Amino acid sequence: MTTDSSTLIWVKSSYSGQGGTCVEWAPKSATTTGMVPVRDSKCPSGPVLMVSTHAFAGLVSLARSAEL
Repeated sequence: MTTDSSTLIWVKSSYSGQGGTCVEWAPKSATTTGMVPVRDSKCPSGPVLMVSTHAFAGLVSLARSAEL
């Protein structure tokens, strides 16, 4: 699946303003395609990781359970 990341509406992680590793995701794309685009917010023209909604839910669960 190929997605033009320049046309997506990106949402930053709630932790992006706190220094550290920052990510963005495109939730509207997830609801229409079943795939979640994820990218580094510090490098918006860089690569985009596409994961299934199920895998993304697992990543979020893992991040919430980890000591950050």
